[in-house]
Amino acid sequence: MERVPDLAPFALALAIGLLVGLERGWSARAAEAGTRVAGFRTFGLLGLAGGLAAQLPLPLATVLLAGGVALVIVGYARASTEPHGRSATGALAGFLTLGLGWFAASGHGVEALAVAAVMTLILGLRHRLHGLLRGISEAEMEAIGRFAIVALVILPLMPDRAMGPLDAWNPRQLWIVVVVVLGLSFLGYALARRLGPGKGLLVTAAVGALVSSTAVTAAYARHLREPEAPAAALAAGLAIASAVMFARVLVLTGLLASAALPALLLVLVPALLVQLLLALWLTRLAGASGEAGPVRIGNPLDFPPALGLAAMVAVLLLLSRWLLDRFGGLGIGALLALTGLADVDAAILTLSQLPQGALAPRTAGLLLALPVIGNSLWKAGLTLAIAGAGRGWPAAWPVLAGTAAAGVALGLAAAGVRL
Repeated sequence: MERVPDLAPFALALAIGLLVGLERGWSARAAEAGTRVAGFRTFGLLGLAGGLAAQLPLPLATVLLAGGVALVIVGYARASTEPHGRSATGALAGFLTLGLGWFAASGHGVEALAVAAVMTLILGLRHRLHGLLRGISEAEMEAIGRFAIVALVILPLMPDRAMGPLDAWNPRQLWIVVVVVLGLSFLGYALARRLGPGKGLLVTAAVGALVSSTAVTAAYARHLREPEAPAAALAAGLAIASAVMFARVLVLTGLLASAALPALLLVLVPALLVQLLLALWLTRLAGASGEAGPVRIGNPLDFPPALGLAAMVAVLLLLSRWLLDRFGGLGIGALLALTGLADVDAAILTLSQLPQGALAPRTAGLLLALPVIGNSLWKAGLTLAIAGAGRGWPAAWPVLAGTAAAGVALGLAAAGVRL
């Protein structure tokens, strides 16, 4: 019994092989007997062979591993001559199972099991991953490549130190927030492409607002001008787009300026609830979600908009440092409010880059509410301007109601009233 614990490395190696083999055997369950190269038992033995090799002297381990590799190569080479047999996945899984068995028996059992679990998941997602690839357009593939350049190539090369006038700019921190914003925008772009307008006005508004709630507002306001447009459903879509904008602001603030989040929650949560309740009421009033044409949101990973956002934030950072020295928090509040009319994200990025301690967290959160309220007022005015007062007002007033809730909450919070 004293030597039972010595079997633990082999048990882990065998467990890894059986875990991978379970998926491999299941995926080949419809194959005819004798045509499967490796399944449940074979992969279990491959894992065990790797674990045994880790405990043997190097010459014997080399022979054992070389034999396992040779068997895998021969088996899959023969399988490649059969129809639909040309796949390197099974052979690569066999090599990895051997290696993970060795890794587990070398004192890294937890890490090896974690890698085996991830590998099994990836192997099991074969059909879904293939379906995903078939659904990716050329433009999306280009966007993914561009995002990889922005996040994995440019970001590590950025200097991580304060520089420029008033030491206002830290290039790496500035680029990190651009990466975060582009990542959220691409998520919304991908959802909009997958779900599309055929899923109804509310879904279209929600996924479109992840990229640009202003774009959704302009598109739906144009629909409102049509005589047969479903006015209640379009109004519900505008309300849900506004709610998504509030939620997006809270997420970005939590990621980039977490100290300001508690105070901002006091202002935006009431507005978010009002918008959601009005959207639900308007949807029921409409009787159906309806359908709309596509919201033109473009490609969120075009380099000119990304560089334009970075340049805009850099200028705002310089202005905010000067205003902070000259006028204190009041000057920054005015700057953020004006910035929010054009881009709420830029206002968040600017606030996140201020020196630590430049503003009290509560003050920062309340100041950040100003551009959000200003942007909501701008979108309500945009709806009225495009659709006209007669058809635009029924869609604009829910947005104004949410904005009013945010304004009241801001006033109470600024006065020190507990909400």
